[in-house]
Amino acid sequence: MSEPPGKRARTRDRLVANALDLFEAQGFDETTVAQIAARARVSEMTFFRHFTSKEMVVLDDPYDPVIAEAVAAQPATLPPLLQVTRGLRTAFTGLDEPADLTTRRRIRVVAASPVLRAGMVRTNAATEAAIADALIADGVAPLPARVAAASVLAALTCALLEWATTQDGTTLADAVTTALDTVEAGRHG
Repeated sequence: MSEPPGKRARTRDRLVANALDLFEAQGFDETTVAQIAARARVSEMTFFRHFTSKEMVVLDDPYDPVIAEAVAAQPATLPPLLQVTRGLRTAFTGLDEPADLTTRRRIRVVAASPVLRAGMVRTNAATEAAIADALIADGVAPLPARVAAASVLAALTCALLEWATTQDGTTLADAVTTALDTVEAGRHG
């Protein structure tokens, strides 16, 4: 039996909040799905209806399709690196700055866990492939397409981890802009 959409979102939010509390208090590796479910007052089966694994509580990224579409929409006449950086700028312009600390907390948990950092690389691979495929479809040779996608996603990942683990008042938008500016400046020398 499926939950109504509003209830489903509330349950998912409750699972995320409780998982983050536990991850921060006792560590990702030490936290079990059973503990998360119990703290959120749901069954383990309900947990798995929302997340395929404990890792996906912090690694699930709804922005990947938006990013790939924005890159695909860039003019094919641009060099691949600029197609990707401009596509990411477009995608991030359309996204709201996280109003709460949930995104920052999720990324902090990832930054503190070698297992999750490796998982972040694995989940980024799908985005990287989607971006490269979009570039290849526009006529970019496979190697330059993959290099552009990998380079810019590496810079984006660095920006996310830096933003989440520092308290200098930098917004996510500022961190992403700095990363993309750095990549674009690097192509000029």
